[in-house]
Formats: sequence, structure tokens, C-alpha cells
Amino acid sequence: MLETKFDTTLRDSQGTAVAPVAPEQFDLNAYQEYEAELLENNREFVKAGEGLLVYRRVRADGVFYDKCRDYKESLALQLGALRMSMGYKADIANFLEPWYGIGYIASSFGGKYRWDEGQAPSVEQPFESVSQILQSDYVPVSATDTGKHTLEMIEYFMDKTKGKVPVSFSDIQSPMNMLSYLVPVTNLFYDIIDEPEKVEEAAGLLTDLLTDFLKEQRKLIGDALARPGHGFASSREFTGVGLSNDLSIMLQEDDYEDVFKSCDERLGDEFGGVVYHSCGVWEKKINMVKNYRNVFMADGAFTPETDPAPNRPEVFGDAFAGSGIILNARAVGSCETAMDAFSKLWRPGQKLICVTYCKTCEEQERLYKKLHEMERGIR
Repeated sequence: MLETKFDTTLRDSQGTAVAPVAPEQFDLNAYQEYEAELLENNREFVKAGEGLLVYRRVRADGVFYDKCRDYKESLALQLGALRMSMGYKADIANFLEPWYGIGYIASSFGGKYRWDEGQAPSVEQPFESVSQILQSDYVPVSATDTGKHTLEMIEYFMDKTKGKVPVSFSDIQSPMNMLSYLVPVTNLFYDIIDEPEKVEEAAGLLTDLLTDFLKEQRKLIGDALARPGHGFASSREFTGVGLSNDLSIMLQEDDYEDVFKSCDERLGDEFGGVVYHSCGVWEKKINMVKNYRNVFMADGAFTPETDPAPNRPEVFGDAFAGSGIILNARAVGSCETAMDAFSKLWRPGQKLICVTYCKTCEEQERLYKKLHEMERGIR
């Protein structure tokens, strides 16, 4: 097999170029029927003790960068992605995401988005320490310009799709990640060591603000809600709150559990379980993730084309088999590259979602058949 590596020239290694489709030109009924054919299988997968589903993620290039600024353009691109996705053999339907950056929590404390050309919005941390957060005034996210825009985006998506297309929450960041949008990350780590009680209090405050914001989103989306959202395979039949938690891999497990774990679990209690994501290699955090009392799913990258530092599939295969936790495994690459990773993940007792990025429908169908043959072979 030829050596593969991460392509640093790509803006989005998991992105797919799509042609935008105006809402009036999108066949809502056809997509509704397509999704409905898959939902029963999704439901049974959640109930079962083991199983394998295939998800061909069609992530419209630009939606998670500057194209989010105009939610009409974002929807047209995402509808183009949904139309394209129907040609790929898969077990889980793609969904719409009202993505408008990840720094929305800063808006509660007066922060504003900065828009650099061609990039996703960014924020500058307004505080130097966690203590300053606790001394600051704040408002609900939904009362800020950023929050209002996100809710307007959801209303627009729902108005144009009439609940016939699955829609997720906006991108959800863990309490620890959110703190790094308010305080420089080096200062945050000092505070975790020097003043852990204050960090825990601040994380709790952000958890409350996030919970309230997600409740507002849930009201608008209603029965169309696809969970866990964002980078996870998502379905109306799934559950959980998909937490992007990349900074957690930089903290010792005991410190993380002492300061942040209860906040993650509190979010899980409200939204159907903790769902964990981190970029890079997080095998040293596997036990921490498995020890959440309400964990539903975990996500990782398993090929070099997905992440320049992919996880070792055999380690995750051994660790998650028999746990009841769904493993959302992303594998950018050819049919052969992806199959090599998935075969090392699969074993009896595994609940595995194989997230694929095959370039052609023919290659996707070939991989789909191989994956389900592998599943049947073990059974």
C-alpha cells in the first residue's frame, strides 16, 4: 500500500466541493423519504450491543470557514451536499448544521467576531485570568449579536426545509474549550493548577450559558433535531451532546476529572449523554472517556489523510469493544486505506460507525459492501 499523509495544501481535509442548491430547487420530499428509509436501522443500532453503520460524510467546502457568514449561502451549499450525499451508499443520512463559528461564548462577555479573509470567525480573549471572568458582567448568548444570528440562521433553515430535513445544534464546545476563548490558554493552565476551584466555578458558569443557548436551539429545531451534531454521524434516532474537547488531551486525567468532568456530565444529563471528540491522538484519555457516567459516543481520526496525528485503530478497537459506547471513526482516504483502518477497529462487541470520504459513488459502494461483509463475517 502506498504511504499516505495529511495534505497541508487543503483548507479542509474532510471537505467536498459541491454546487449550491437554492432551497426552492431542493426536493424536500425526496430527501425526507431517503432519510426515512435509514431511520429504522439507526434506531436498531442504538439498541443493539454491537453493530456497524456506514456514513459518507459530505461536508460542503467553505461552510465551516467564511461561507458561514451568510446563512443563505451556507444553506444553499449544505443543500448541495445533501443532494450529492444521496448518491453514496450509506446507512446514515447527512444533516444540516447552523454553523456560525465556535467562539460564541465570548459574546456573552462582550467579545466580537473577527473576520479574516477566507477564514472562519475568530475571537480575541478578553480576560487574562479565570478570576476576571468571575468578576465580569455577562448576558445570555441568545441576547448577543452572535447568538441572535445563530438563532436566525436556525429559523431560516427550518423555514426553508419545513422539518423534512435533519438539523443539528450549532457547533458545541466543551466547557474547557470555551474557557480558552476567554483566557489565553497558557494562563488557563496556570489557573487550573493554582486556582482549580475558581476554574471549576467558571466552567460551571459557561455550562449554564451553553445549556440555555442549546435549549433555545432545541425549541426551534423540534423533531428535526439530529444528534450529536457537527463532526459526528448524526440522526434523529441518536442522542447526546457532541462536545469538541481538544484541550482535554493536554491536561492530566485526574486534573480534568476534578475540574471539568461534572460539567460535561451535566450537559450530557440535559441532552442525552456525553459525546466526546478531540483531534489528534487521544488514546491516553480513553479510560477517562469510558468513565463518564453518561457517555454515548466517542469520535476519533484513524488515517493520516484525516489528521496528521491519527489514532491507532487497534488500540481503540480493543478499548471500546464490549463497552456499549459508539465509536465514530473517521477515515479520509481510498477504499483500501479506509478499509485497513476499519478492519483494525472492528471486533465482536463493537458499536462502530465507519465515516468515509470516498471520492466516487462507485468506490463508496465497494467500501460499503466490504464493511458489511466484514461485519457479517464476525457475527
